[in-house]
Amino acid sequence: MQIRARFTDLLAIYRSELLERVVPFWLNHAIDRQNGGILTCISDEGQLLSQDKYMWSQLRAIWTFSALYNKIEPRQEWLDVARHIYEFVRQYGRDDRGQWVFSVSNKGQILQGATSIYADGFAIYGLTELARATDDQEVIDLALATYQNVRSRLARPGSYQTAPFQVPQGGKAHAISMIFSLVFNELGHYLGDQAIIEASLYHATQVMDVYLRPDRKLLYEFVGLDDSLIDSPQGRSIVPGHAIECMWFMIHIFKQSGDQARIRQAVDAIRWHVELGWDEEYGGLFHACDAEGGTPWWRFADAKLWWPHTEALYATLLAYQITGEAWCLDWFERVHNYAFSHYPVPGYGEWTQKLNRQGNAFTETVALPVKDPFHLPRALIYCIQVLERLASRQ
Repeated sequence: MQIRARFTDLLAIYRSELLERVVPFWLNHAIDRQNGGILTCISDEGQLLSQDKYMWSQLRAIWTFSALYNKIEPRQEWLDVARHIYEFVRQYGRDDRGQWVFSVSNKGQILQGATSIYADGFAIYGLTELARATDDQEVIDLALATYQNVRSRLARPGSYQTAPFQVPQGGKAHAISMIFSLVFNELGHYLGDQAIIEASLYHATQVMDVYLRPDRKLLYEFVGLDDSLIDSPQGRSIVPGHAIECMWFMIHIFKQSGDQARIRQAVDAIRWHVELGWDEEYGGLFHACDAEGGTPWWRFADAKLWWPHTEALYATLLAYQITGEAWCLDWFERVHNYAFSHYPVPGYGEWTQKLNRQGNAFTETVALPVKDPFHLPRALIYCIQVLERLASRQ
């Protein structure tokens, strides 16, 4: 594919993938009209595997359907779905301390309590996007209550859990600063609240100055509480897709503050990690690597999961829009060709989510036993926006 000459064609491809296949899959197979919320323990063919509802999935789906309404076109059907899921989580999503729980039954009974502060992050994310669509004060108030609850817990390391991921003893996780830098930024700018924006920038600075090590061209998943590197298999964990995703977060955040140096640093880090993670033998991005080239600690390290590829599609395209540098499109083309030849499920519309190194599907649970309407539609939404700009330039 000659990418540079085909932005208009790519725009049509990505719009078709999103609107004719991915979104209809979720509308046809997953909305629980009887009990509320969305069913995400489903197969690639839309078959229900479990009626358990993981709060990550519910809250991220609110973001997706709200973002479709806000960023693609204001279809009432999409906003209705976002509100439908919101009503379920509003009623069943939090415990008596105001913390978002991990999973509930199909009718909302708590199965696993507040064992992951990441759920609170996705709550802020989804609620903020829904608030943009509705200006509903109840939604805004719930986002703010979640923010205040999270801020007090983040100030006390050890006061919160991070299921399904384990943080090493005496360490802290990149994922905490990654997610809260983004969701605080979204909420802060939506409300025009400088204190929330400053909280976002604190975590973004942690990402760029503590977890990202430019001298090594690596972003570490874990460091010590004193910001030192941890010399252990877990401490040497590098997750290329996570780093790539985080760096486009950083571009969004520092674009708001006009920090061109940070944007340049994030663009460079995208390149480092797509180059690090690429499997030259079979193609595709590895799930995880070891910083020193040893055996990775991370489970399913050599797997080719769908989500790093969706994040790399948007990150490299965004990097090209910013810099115009040829490497961005070269890598976009490689990732695009691998992803579109390996992940789409013919006849059903969504993407398969787990391939082994050779590109064959497997069924073991990697993080959560869910198929989420999140990474793929989010990447397609954002790629469409960039492609619209590039096509108009062309």
